Amino acid sequence: MARIASQRHRFAIPDDVHYLNCAYMGPLSHEVSEAMVAGARAKEQPWNFRPADFFRITEDFRSRAARLVGVDRDCIAVVPSVSYGLAVAAANLPVERGQAIVTLGDQFPSNVYIWQEKAKRCGGKVIAVERSSQDCWTEALLDAIGPDTAVVAVPHNHWADGRMVDLVRVGRKAREHGAALVLDLTQSLGAMPLDFATVQPDFAVAACYKWLMGPYGVGMLYVAPKHHGGEPIEHNWINRAGSEDFARLVDYRDDFQPGARRFDMGEKSNAPLLMGAGAALDFLMEFGVEAIAEELGQCTEELAREADALGLTSAPIGTRAPHFLSLGFPEGVPDGLTETLAERQVHVSLRGTSLRVTPHLYNTPADTEVLIETLRDCLG
Repeated sequence: MARIASQRHRFAIPDDVHYLNCAYMGPLSHEVSEAMVAGARAKEQPWNFRPADFFRITEDFRSRAARLVGVDRDCIAVVPSVSYGLAVAAANLPVERGQAIVTLGDQFPSNVYIWQEKAKRCGGKVIAVERSSQDCWTEALLDAIGPDTAVVAVPHNHWADGRMVDLVRVGRKAREHGAALVLDLTQSLGAMPLDFATVQPDFAVAACYKWLMGPYGVGMLYVAPKHHGGEPIEHNWINRAGSEDFARLVDYRDDFQPGARRFDMGEKSNAPLLMGAGAALDFLMEFGVEAIAEELGQCTEELAREADALGLTSAPIGTRAPHFLSLGFPEGVPDGLTETLAERQVHVSLRGTSLRVTPHLYNTPADTEVLIETLRDCLG
């Protein structure tokens, strides 16, 4: 597969800024910013914002999100955050007394707190699995899933070390035991392919502001068709059937808009957010998620080889996600590392005793060269 040329010219990143931290927050491209401004300006003249626009803007985003992940748009709900989407999942999945909710050790808190609360209310328990030092998470998860498992709530790859979960195998075992599969895909969707038809999650959510390259405050929630008759966590006017007819909004109805739309957040028709997020999805689909994963995998593999020559450790691709590189320091994190990185405008994340390096298409060879030079200087 041909390499993707750097897309730096489409982002407001100065040449002397070396931003290798997409897992923290993806920068907005010029196209996304322009779309957000256009969305904001729609409210400058509200007399031109028609009732149909409340639905058109939302459905445009829903269609793009569905196309990116290869599902029917009726399976996508618009949510403000991962915690909101996971609250929808928790409200619609039964957990009986004594049953287990299985998560990863040190998993991102949004996919932990809701399950702790659910277990507390239902008399269940949360099991956080641990992996062997050099392994991916899959075997530990498979060992933990059994007859008493109600929910498996995991990511595609760990947010700190990038090590992956084989969601096909985990999903299969969850179904064998009648357990639901709930995914937080914030650190993978848009950067790594996922076959929803094969994995068969019950719910899957992703915030748009990281690898989906969109604005903060909006996300997408996949809801499997069998849950489309479930209970939303809020009851707003626009999700009810017939809400397109503004003249009949007080003809209160018990039925909802079709599919997963009943789970949409209130005030979902937020033009700046949805138009910006839609433009970001267009950027990703311009190249395709598989091609992006291939490009980022080659970038992190090249970085891993250079870091290895400095004595740093990392997991191989296949164990880690292609867009994640976590560098370990066998002799400990050098004194002054974070300060030196900041001085040289190298932006990465220190997570525990590892350095998380997460590039994207806006990076150039100069970014990785400055990172390696800085590490070499700090290691002496």
